[in-house]
Amino acid sequence: MRYSTVVTGVFLLLGFTSVFGEESDATKLLKARSEQLRPQITRVSESVYCATGYSPANISMIVGQDGVAIVDTGMFPKHAEAVLDEFRKIADLPVAGIILTHGHGDHTGGTSVFVEAGGKQSKPRIYGREPFNTEGVAFRAAGITINRLRGARQGGFLLPPEKRINNGIAPAVYPPKDQNVFAGGSVTPTERFSEGRKKIEVAGLKLELVAAPGETSDQLYVWFPAERVVFTGDNFYRSWPNLYPIRGTGYRDVRKWIHSLDMMLAEKPIHAVPGHTLPLIGEEETTEVLTNYRDAIEYVFNATIAGVNKGLAPNELVHQVKLPPELASKDYLREFYGNVEWGVRAIFSGTMGWFDGNPTHLFSLPPAEEAKRIASLAGGVKQLATRARQALDEGDAQWCAQLCDHLIALDPKARDPKLLKAVALEILADQLLTATGRNYYLTVAQELRRDASQ
Repeated sequence: MRYSTVVTGVFLLLGFTSVFGEESDATKLLKARSEQLRPQITRVSESVYCATGYSPANISMIVGQDGVAIVDTGMFPKHAEAVLDEFRKIADLPVAGIILTHGHGDHTGGTSVFVEAGGKQSKPRIYGREPFNTEGVAFRAAGITINRLRGARQGGFLLPPEKRINNGIAPAVYPPKDQNVFAGGSVTPTERFSEGRKKIEVAGLKLELVAAPGETSDQLYVWFPAERVVFTGDNFYRSWPNLYPIRGTGYRDVRKWIHSLDMMLAEKPIHAVPGHTLPLIGEEETTEVLTNYRDAIEYVFNATIAGVNKGLAPNELVHQVKLPPELASKDYLREFYGNVEWGVRAIFSGTMGWFDGNPTHLFSLPPAEEAKRIASLAGGVKQLATRARQALDEGDAQWCAQLCDHLIALDPKARDPKLLKAVALEILADQLLTATGRNYYLTVAQELRRDASQ
């Protein structure tokens, strides 16, 4: 396949421009997904309402006798305010309690709005798991700050609107430039629990908060037994899960994630409210989807471990571990947000560490030294650059990007390899369904173009 970015044999080296013809299947699928991500209120059961599309994360309301309980609060106060206005049209009652399924900023950023909606008598209690926001706390304790840049790349926060479609499980939004939403906010639950299950009562509603580590170790799910509704947090949403986010994080324990889904299924829910995307309505759909979701994660985990035990390295495993067709074809298991390959790599490193078993990799050459030797094998730097351009012309954008990495390592100030790699990354982005990966590709391509122009 030849791309229209490659013209007249010179690859527009004086200023690459992304020019694509017909949209890729991945782009079409991601655009179609936007319909599910528009702002809407879903009545899940008699007392439960879920607001999707107003914020990256869902905000839910359970209507009680003389107040309401809120599950998660969205990313920003303005999102929470918009949802609160809609909720008040349904039940104009004070907020009696707020439950945060975990500490991620997209689920906690609107908390202050709902606290203020608690009425004049008393502020609502805020419930969370102890320790709360484990991921953000770990980043700060280690002194890690690069997650802010990598998170912005993954989220597409540095891209212009025309380069963003959506974030796979959420509409595209832009946080303030000085805010690191991936480190969690300053929200502190007033009521924390560390046991496996805690029963609470809010506005006459009897709810159960259940420890459910998965996407985060502080994750909980909310069980509303009276109407058999489970609020899954981010352990379920309509996409292959983010077993590993490319912004970076510690290992997300996949076995615990599977067990948490087992516990939710054991409740025998009629409805399920995910952390993102539309709720599951009805016992048949809820049971089928949560079961398939759980089975898909377990399949990838078991297949990865089986490959590990055969001595396969990550670069081999990712080409062998694939979801079975009967699962891969389910829309709620498509790679809109997470990616199976990234999950396989995370399972390997989370269970085995960084060493892939090949002694050659115990002490690898520095990138610049390896690049020098690769260039020598190619017949010199000019010939290596020619091979990179040929790879793009032949439709192999991945190989082009890898060869460009060698060229950039040899001369970090060189303009042409940066521009060539930018085009390769844009082509790769167009072919990728996973929104976080697309955003990352396009953001780095944008950075390369900027660096090349300086």
